Amino acid sequence: MLQYAMRGHQMAAVITEDNVYSDEEVNGAPPAAADDQLQLPGPDGNIQGQVEEFLGPHPDYDEEEEERKYYRRKRLGVVKNVFGASCGGMIIYSVYMGLLQMQLILHYDETYREVKYGTLGLEDIDSKMLMGINVTPIVGLLYTPVLIRFLGTKWMMFLASGIYALFVSTNYWERYYTLVPSAVAIGVVIVPLWASLGNYITRMAQQYYEYVNYKEEHVQEQKKPPKGAFHSYIIVFQSVFYIFFHLSFVFAEFPMVMFLNNYLSDYNHTLLKVTQCGAEGRGVILNLNKTVLRSLPRSLLLIEVESVLMGAAFLAMIIFLALCGAAYRPTEEIDLRSIGWGNIFQLPFKHLRDYRIRLLCPFFIYSGFEVLFAVKGLILSYGVCVVGMEKLWLLVMVYGLSSSICSALALTMLRLPRPVILLGGAFVHFVLLIALMCWSPLPRHPEYLPYLLVLSALWGLGTALNKTGLSILLGMLYEDKERLDFIYTIYHWWQAVAIFIVYLWTALPMRAKLGLLLFALVVASFCYVQMERRLAARIQFRLPRIPRPRHKVKGYRYLEEENSDKSDTDLSDADDDENMEEEGRPLVEEDQNSDADSQGLPGPERIGVRDRRKRHDNAAYEQAGEREDYVHHTRE
Repeated sequence: MLQYAMRGHQMAAVITEDNVYSDEEVNGAPPAAADDQLQLPGPDGNIQGQVEEFLGPHPDYDEEEEERKYYRRKRLGVVKNVFGASCGGMIIYSVYMGLLQMQLILHYDETYREVKYGTLGLEDIDSKMLMGINVTPIVGLLYTPVLIRFLGTKWMMFLASGIYALFVSTNYWERYYTLVPSAVAIGVVIVPLWASLGNYITRMAQQYYEYVNYKEEHVQEQKKPPKGAFHSYIIVFQSVFYIFFHLSFVFAEFPMVMFLNNYLSDYNHTLLKVTQCGAEGRGVILNLNKTVLRSLPRSLLLIEVESVLMGAAFLAMIIFLALCGAAYRPTEEIDLRSIGWGNIFQLPFKHLRDYRIRLLCPFFIYSGFEVLFAVKGLILSYGVCVVGMEKLWLLVMVYGLSSSICSALALTMLRLPRPVILLGGAFVHFVLLIALMCWSPLPRHPEYLPYLLVLSALWGLGTALNKTGLSILLGMLYEDKERLDFIYTIYHWWQAVAIFIVYLWTALPMRAKLGLLLFALVVASFCYVQMERRLAARIQFRLPRIPRPRHKVKGYRYLEEENSDKSDTDLSDADDDENMEEEGRPLVEEDQNSDADSQGLPGPERIGVRDRRKRHDNAAYEQAGEREDYVHHTRE
């Protein structure tokens, strides 16, 4: 009994001293040191550790490597967009030009008209159709920027490709009420389509720069990049686009080669009454035979060809829809629309105050002259008039291949001075125009074919340098993404005006046409040189001020004081002005009074009135908010 009592006393001592006991302590072993005691974590500690382990970074996660992979995928997406827009534009114009050429040749043949359509009057329908295509784009300057900003750049390209597909579908049932309205619709979307394409390719170049230099501070803060940062990417992307697009002249001749060429008469029949070609000629081809087909194609075969073209048009629509991503971020799209539809309508006209765009207008006009003269003048009046219609496909293909290959020469702008491309193309055309004014080949002489092919290839060289050089130059001069659609609208509108003038002078003598072309080329080159000299002398140019986005703030008061959707131009104009003043006098002079001029008030006074009105509106808005809070509180 005494032994049990002593053991109980030892156990009580252990419990009293440490409040913890073990078998060793109970059995009389000395207590362990404080450092050796086992500390078991509580249940809360276990859960917190597991959560941190689950949510924390993976031990093998490399943030910098993942960021690099992300922006590499973004760059590949931009390349996909450029190839998608280039292939879509090439396919849609291949279908359009191929169908229009086949349609005009078939409708020109007198036997085809009488047998197929009787007294329908296809000649009158064709003349109205061409008028709709050539005349309607003249009003494109009035609605193109509004249409692009309302729909967005990508959706404008998709809609325009749908209009071209509509034109193809109307050829299944050739009537006045199908062909003429679809031709007018094409005239309506020509300027928006080309302005969207130019804007889209330039925007892709800017996005590619941002994804390559994503670590730069101005890219992360969405400020303006250094001047000239986009230039190399614009040169590459615009060159790639025109390399693809000029192949449309090649693919447009596939219906001619595979189908229609088998039904054409030889040159001895079609050129029987033709007596003058080249510089001595008048109109397109004077006294061309009214029957150019030796046999009529079957209607079922025509439907098959048109179905293939229709499928290609739908393919172009799918390419624009599926492969082309958005040109702007969602907030940028909102900002582009939020400046007001009245301002969007006026800004193309206000940009004409800039001497750079004014001095480039003659080049825009000549660009429209030369591309239509290449087809109606050089290829028809010189080529078909001499070697016959059966060689039309070969002349057009050589012209298209030459233009496509020579568009790659624009990449030399990465190393050579900027004026070399445009002035080089102008010099090539100048020499060719002088040669064409002195050459009048005789009709029905196929031995001239090699010379005509060389002329077509050289003219394609000049066209490639002209088209690619102008698009690159506009992208380099106007880097602000808020202005691109206005600038490309002006460019392609002047081209449309030039094409309309060429449509009007169809009946003039060839030497008169060549003289007008030569005059336009000399004036365009002179004005371009003057523009480069003014820029080298740092003469100020006048840019219209882009209004700040006006967001509707229904309930979101913080947007009034801190606009999270502010455009890049507004964020960094002050920095650019300071940099310009450090270098010398500022090169850009913005129109501060452009909105005030139309109201009859000077700029500062107008701004003061607007600021006072804005402060008054803000105060009224805040009072209304306080009143609502007070009423709600009293009801509670």
